[in-house]
Amino acid sequence: METPVNFKILVADDEPNIVISLEYLLKREGYTVIVAKDGQEALDAIARELPDLVLLDVMMPKKTGFEVCQAVRSTEALQATKILMLTAKGRDTDVAKGVALGADAYMTKPFSTRELVQKVAQMLGQTP
Repeated sequence: METPVNFKILVADDEPNIVISLEYLLKREGYTVIVAKDGQEALDAIARELPDLVLLDVMMPKKTGFEVCQAVRSTEALQATKILMLTAKGRDTDVAKGVALGADAYMTKPFSTRELVQKVAQMLGQTP
């Protein structure tokens, strides 16, 4: 498999175990990984780092993933940022809300790591 063109991915989740495993997984795939532990940190990191993709948890302190998604989509400079919402809540209403707010894709926890890696590669326009 060819190494990605050093894509930058922000992992925004308040659950340390998820952050650690996603960070490890994505770095192993050759991505640059930035981490945020709450919604406000995520917004600051997005504006500062301009990641290619954000893995965004819905339930986070300070700002929810929905609020972060909405803020990113309403900021012109950040509109190209791809957003993959991660949530334990797989209810259709949550999926619809995430998509309505501008999320590019949605995955429900628990997800398989292989599935996530494929989804990330697909969203970044790579062939896994």
